[in-house]
Amino acid sequence: MHGTRVLDLATLFAGPLAATMLADFGADVVKIEHPTRPDPSRGHGPGKDGVGLWWKLLGRGKRNATADLSRPEGREVLLRLVADADVVIENFRPGTLERWGLGWAELSEVNPRLVLARVTGFGQFGPYARRPGFGTLAEAMSGFAAITGEPDGPPVLPPFGLADSIAALATAYAVMTALAGRERTGRGQVVDLAIIEPILTVLGPQPLWYDQLGYVQPRTGNRSTNNAPRNTYRTADGRWVAVSTSAQSVAERVLRLVGRPELIDEPWFGSGAGRAAHADVLDEAVGSWIAARESKEVVDAFEEAEAAIAPVQDVADVMADPQYAALGSLPVFDDPELGRLRMQNVLFRLSETPGHIRWTGRPHGADTDAVLGEAGFGAGDIARLRAAGAV
Repeated sequence: MHGTRVLDLATLFAGPLAATMLADFGADVVKIEHPTRPDPSRGHGPGKDGVGLWWKLLGRGKRNATADLSRPEGREVLLRLVADADVVIENFRPGTLERWGLGWAELSEVNPRLVLARVTGFGQFGPYARRPGFGTLAEAMSGFAAITGEPDGPPVLPPFGLADSIAALATAYAVMTALAGRERTGRGQVVDLAIIEPILTVLGPQPLWYDQLGYVQPRTGNRSTNNAPRNTYRTADGRWVAVSTSAQSVAERVLRLVGRPELIDEPWFGSGAGRAAHADVLDEAVGSWIAARESKEVVDAFEEAEAAIAPVQDVADVMADPQYAALGSLPVFDDPELGRLRMQNVLFRLSETPGHIRWTGRPHGADTDAVLGEAGFGAGDIARLRAAGAV
């Protein structure tokens, strides 16, 4: 991504997180915020000394400039920046950029090689296109909430931005695909990404099951309709562990480990669906064995038996976990506002062109003068724009 210029016009999570991922692997990302209304993520969640912590993650690796795109002077700024950009990421409601004279027609005229990624709740067309869209609505509409939770309980929404994060991954992938296409055609294109769609894809074959069988997946709590035992179980010292037996061989190892090998010979044990239909029996066998032992003994025994298990960890456990430490998943950074802090590392490791986090999220508008100067605005021009409230 080195040498790729990205303009991040989006707010909150899906679009900005996609830009963060591109920045992690070398893209020069310029975050454009409103001069008086910064990205709301700066104020989301806990902060320290008046500084939003979520922004330190979401804004990492980006330079920060301001522009009011609804003003003619702000339009002038963006068009000048677009001339040298490779990618623009935006998440305004459909029609907003067009109303400001900054739609695809105007942007592509300035830069025919531009890739414009448009990230919205429902896409650029259709009956819901102009509705306000957030990840929560995608989690509800896609079928995710309907299958999440206990069978006799309400649908459950995730306590974090799941749909937005999945959409961010999809947006970064779409941008890279569009840039690869540009290498063949010489022209940019529009990415139309609806947040309701990527989460639908990762939910798996639900639409296919319904289309072919009329089957609607029910809520099953921590159990699976495809295999068993698959659940969380409490140990003697009050900890929780998660067990998965997606493979037949692993299911057999688990039952031998917990002293119930006779269940392996049951005719229903030979398939995941058969085991799932007898989850009560299997959960009792595995759960009672685990409940009689402390967590370390349980995990050690499962590892010795080559059976799949993991402790249920909160974030404090994650921060101390030796596997994450070995992978370098949570490195330490020096932040000019907060000092030393830890956050997630880049998504993956590349052997030849590894990514890295250049800096944590910067203050609002910290790089406005530098970014505008690179675009050819002189000191007098910048003063004029600032006086007009455009930056």
